Parts: sequence; structure tokens; C-alpha cells
Amino acid sequence: MSTPETSDVWYREPWPWFLMAGPLLAILGCMITIYLAMTRFDDQPILEGATQRGLVVQRIEPAGAPPAAAPGAAAAASATAPPAQP
Repeated sequence: MSTPETSDVWYREPWPWFLMAGPLLAILGCMITIYLAMTRFDDQPILEGATQRGLVVQRIEPAGAPPAAAPGAAAAASATAPPAQP
């Protein structure tokens, strides 16, 4: 009769460690990214002329400024306006 082969315990085999290396590196990269985001970009000031509502930052026009027209509206208005008389 032959004796059965003895196998090593799982942590002495290289393949489990090789297969676990990818997810462990992804977790480490995620932790580094979160750390950098919290320490370097946490309290950035909002520029003047903007307001923050929740996570959305919107620009606001000053009270005395005329409302901004759409870029195409100025070109269409000048095309339909009659030429100025000298």
C-alpha cells in the first residue's frame, strides 16, 4: 500500500496569497484615496458669487446685473435687427 501525500497548510501555499494580493491592493488604494480627499480637499472655500445647496454649488448673479442671455440669442437678435441709420 502507498501512504497518502501530506499537503501543507493553506497559508504556506503561494497561490492563496497571490489571489488575495489584487483585492488587498485595491482596498489599500481606496484607503489612500479617501485619506487624500479628506485631508487635502475637505474645506475648500466657495468662490464669491456662488452658493452651495447640499452637494451642488451654483453661481448666482449679483443683484444689479442684467440677466445673462443665451449665447445664441445675441447672434439671432443682431441678425433680425434693422441696420442703424446714419
